[in-house]
Amino acid sequence: MNDRYDAGAAEYGADQYELVGYDEYGQPVYRQVPAQQTQTYDPYAQQGQQGQQGQQQGYGYDPYATAGQQPPSYDYGTGQQQPGPSYGSYDPYATGTHQGGPAAHDPYGQNAAGAGTAQQPRVAEQTAHIPQQAGPADEEAPGRPEPEYHTEQFAFVEEPDGNSEDVIDWLKFTENRTERREEARRRARSRIVALVVVLALAAAGGVGYLGYAGKLPSLSSDDSTTGTATAAGAQKRDVIVVHLHDTNGGATSTALLVDNTTTKRGTTVLVPNSLALTSDDGTTTTLAKSVEDDGSDGTRGALDSALGTDIQGTWRLDTPYLQNLVDLVGNVDVDTDTDVPDPGAKKKGTAPLVNKGQDQTLSGKMAVAYATYRAPGEAQNAQLERFGQVMQGVLRKVSSDPQAATTTIQTLAQILDPSLTDKDLGSFLAGLSDLAKGGDFKTDLLPVQTDGTLSAQASAGVVRNVLGGTAKSPDKDAAVSVSVQNATGVKDNTEKARVVLLNGGFTFLEGGTAGAAQATSKVVYADAGDKANAAEVAKTLGLPTSAVGKGKISANADVAVVLGQDYKP
Repeated sequence: MNDRYDAGAAEYGADQYELVGYDEYGQPVYRQVPAQQTQTYDPYAQQGQQGQQGQQQGYGYDPYATAGQQPPSYDYGTGQQQPGPSYGSYDPYATGTHQGGPAAHDPYGQNAAGAGTAQQPRVAEQTAHIPQQAGPADEEAPGRPEPEYHTEQFAFVEEPDGNSEDVIDWLKFTENRTERREEARRRARSRIVALVVVLALAAAGGVGYLGYAGKLPSLSSDDSTTGTATAAGAQKRDVIVVHLHDTNGGATSTALLVDNTTTKRGTTVLVPNSLALTSDDGTTTTLAKSVEDDGSDGTRGALDSALGTDIQGTWRLDTPYLQNLVDLVGNVDVDTDTDVPDPGAKKKGTAPLVNKGQDQTLSGKMAVAYATYRAPGEAQNAQLERFGQVMQGVLRKVSSDPQAATTTIQTLAQILDPSLTDKDLGSFLAGLSDLAKGGDFKTDLLPVQTDGTLSAQASAGVVRNVLGGTAKSPDKDAAVSVSVQNATGVKDNTEKARVVLLNGGFTFLEGGTAGAAQATSKVVYADAGDKANAAEVAKTLGLPTSAVGKGKISANADVAVVLGQDYKP
């Protein structure tokens, strides 16, 4: 490619111009050789201006200026116009005042050698003339024809970028690294999903095999009917104990209210008074005796130990409060199993207070009479089941709203156990009420043997499945068990004998009530080793030693006692 600057240099002669540098596009820049008295030729000047050039020899002049008009110079000290000096050579990029004469020109600044001399006239700024280059458009001489340009005169050169390849390589590297990371993430997710699927299949297969083989431990029978495979011990239960105190007869009845929040089922577990418990001092006692002597805290702890449960609170419900509760909820509907006489009737033959039948509506007074009724010679379990019926009827009538149920409890104005507040009891009863109304509520009787211990059936059934605990009866060798049958004709004598025996360190077993009264009492032992124990029992009850004899007794008792009319509590 031809360089237009080089062509200009060749046209005018290499001895007239010298290379001074390169412009921003890398093209050479020339300047006129100084101290040459040659006539400068303006290739762009008009033909009528040739006569003016002879007068400008020895001076550098602006070829772009108007012909015949040299820029005047001024003396800044006097303000008078001075004739223009000889320019000699000039720096095409210099813009300041030139000092030191034509031979002392600094092409990039003022001549240091000329400093301190007399002030030279200021020379008007001139634009450097480069051969073959057109001057600035605003400095074109008037009357000069506008240059005509054609497309073929321009050449567009793309600037090379030395870093372009590096940028492309970096973008490729970044893109490749991002793709590798995304691919690694996809592979990791795929592995995790596959691992989870394999573990789930393995677990399902293992559980299925154990279930088929019948090797899954601690599965509740209730769970099988409700379609859940949750182990009984792993279920969440809320349990409180209720003690019904009969203020007239003095007897007590105990039940456990259970809310299984895992299976969404509620249960009332009826606990017989003959259940053997271990008191705080390590002695063996019964549930009825514990309620009377040890109070709520002691009895709750003893029940926890015997049943392996975690009872959260105790609700002591005296019969007057039960009557008020039934009246507050609007009576209860119960399928009664017997006629209950009116306790306040003074004449025989009075109509019963409660009639036997289905869907009997009971008021507060009727509900209390039915819950505490125990026919002559009837086992305590029968009365306990009636109490359970009344409690379930009350739960069906209590509001399912916790706030409303709490208001009902507060209206009773009873003094609750510190472990059970009004709000806690109200919320608990509201939850059970919802289950009772939906049919997810039942009543179970804890099967207690005649010696007060729990059978294996109880451990595998109610204790484990309903309460989620493990039965633990007191050691039989801890105390001598005494079975007592009441043949005195006085109902209260059984309870009085029980208290005396328990205080004497014996285990009391209730033998029921004889069909007919007997005149004398008997103390019987089966093994010869129990003869001394039988004599001690007779002494404790205040019976003569002649009442002691060898005979046949129940296998669950060490000594059997039949209280006759000669028994004086």
